[in-house]
Amino acid sequence: MRTTLISAGYEVDDAKTGEEALGKVREFRPDLVLLDINMPGMGGLAACRAIRADPNVAIVMLTVHNSEAAKVEALDAGADDFVTKPFSTPELLARIRAALRRVPATQAAPNQLRVGPLAIDFAARTVSQGEATSHLTPKELDLLRYLTQHANQAVSHRELLQTVWGPDYGDQVDYLRAFIKNLRKKVEINPDRPQYITTEPWVGYRFNGTPESS
Repeated sequence: MRTTLISAGYEVDDAKTGEEALGKVREFRPDLVLLDINMPGMGGLAACRAIRADPNVAIVMLTVHNSEAAKVEALDAGADDFVTKPFSTPELLARIRAALRRVPATQAAPNQLRVGPLAIDFAARTVSQGEATSHLTPKELDLLRYLTQHANQAVSHRELLQTVWGPDYGDQVDYLRAFIKNLRKKVEINPDRPQYITTEPWVGYRFNGTPESS
C-alpha cells in the first residue's frame, strides 16, 4: 500500500501499532489516516476514537468484516469511510479521494441551524437535542448539510452519494444506508422511528422541517 500511495502522488508515513499511530499523527499531521481495525496494541477502533479528536483528519478504516454492524461500528468510532478486505487498488484510491473531498460550498450556508428542539452547529460539527450533544464526522456533517439545504425535498440516493463522495459512488445504496443509520443515531430522539431524516421508498431520503438560522 505504501508503494501504491507514493506512486499515486501521496506523501506517506506508517505505523505498526495503535500507540505508534497516535504519535505519528501528532508528528506527521496527515490529511488522512488509513487504519486497520485489527492493528496490534490498542487496536484500530480505539486509535480511531483518539485520532477523531482532530476533526480535520480524514479516517478510512480497513476491515475484514463486511457486515452492516462492523461498518456502523467503524462509523461510531469516528471513521469517515470503510474499505472491506480484499480490495482493489482503484477502489482504495477512490475511497481516499472521496474521504479527502469536501462538499463544494455551492451556496452560502449558515453555521448554525435549529429545527424544533434539534440544534445543528456546522462549525463545531455537533448536533444537540436538549442536554444531549453528539459530534459528527466530516462525512456525516456533509450529508446533514446537504439534506438541510434541500429540506422537505426527496433527495435521491445517487444525488447524495455523488455530491458527498463523488461520481464513483452513485450506485452504492447499501454504503449510504450505513451512514444514514449512524447519522440518525445522533440526530433522532428515536432512530428506529425517525422524525427528521426519513426514507423515501425506492428514491432516497428527506430532511423534514424548516431549518432556521440561529
